[in-house]
Amino acid sequence: MKRLSLLNQLLALALCGIGGFAPSVVAQTSEPSEIIRVDSDLVDLKVSVLRRDPLHAIGELRQSDFVILEDGKPQEIAFFAGENAPFDLVLLLDLSGSTSDKLDLVKKSAKRFVEATRPIDRVAIVTFTNKPHLVSPLTLDRKLLKASIKNIEKPGGGTNFWDALDFVLGSVLPDGNVARRSAVVAMTDGVDNALPGIFGDGSRTTFADLLDHARGSDVIVLPVYLDTEREEVQRHRSTASAYSLAREQLTQLAEIGGTRVYRAKKLKDLDRVYEQVINDLGTVYSLGYKPTNTSRDGKWRSVAVQLVGRSELSARTKPGYFTKAQN
Repeated sequence: MKRLSLLNQLLALALCGIGGFAPSVVAQTSEPSEIIRVDSDLVDLKVSVLRRDPLHAIGELRQSDFVILEDGKPQEIAFFAGENAPFDLVLLLDLSGSTSDKLDLVKKSAKRFVEATRPIDRVAIVTFTNKPHLVSPLTLDRKLLKASIKNIEKPGGGTNFWDALDFVLGSVLPDGNVARRSAVVAMTDGVDNALPGIFGDGSRTTFADLLDHARGSDVIVLPVYLDTEREEVQRHRSTASAYSLAREQLTQLAEIGGTRVYRAKKLKDLDRVYEQVINDLGTVYSLGYKPTNTSRDGKWRSVAVQLVGRSELSARTKPGYFTKAQN
């Protein structure tokens, strides 16, 4: 057991690749649902497994249940981590607009989110208005997390969502740690002040740059859309067209990681939505493969994951990636 632990630590330190690729390292284990093997130029996938019938249990899946296709061609799976692998989770809270007046409800739901996570999952809390604020870094200490949430103060400022998510992807979650899966749960209406017709300076990060950052990251983005449209439009602080565009952008962020946009009509709905998010994260698997197409031409490679003999289930992952062009 000590030897296995050491190998896993070396694995976490060695895999610091960017954009889904990592250097060569090998690990072995006797448990099929854990780490199997890692090769060079590994494309890392986070695969969400969903039930077509909510009443049908998924059960534990193994590497042999999955098939990876790149540009329609089967690929050999070189790495597999089951649903029991730990997560690094960041709860990103939008405290601008109408939510700023209901801070107690936001904090109460955030505590429920922490309680719903597994003991093996590290959790961080980040809030934002016009600037992101790290309330708590990644930690296993639930008491510390709850105390940090309790101390969140009423903020001021606009809504720089793109800057905040970019901050989480670049500064809060470790990159290339294959031993732990990473996800950010973003509770927001998605309306950045940089959108057309919205008063305020908005994010310095463009949405196009944010998408590029998300595509090059192994982090899963799970947007929780809090519907504040009616209240904000009535107050003339936003427009219906801005909300429409914001929802489209949240969908794009979710699709990069093969997830979906969760919806909360009111703040009191967050408890239920957070519970669903945690349940869905419990069916996320990590798979890696070394592409048979070794050309580094900078072109797009489409990716699909299928489940063998499990027609009652469906698998979602990122739609593909761009190869790194050789200099």
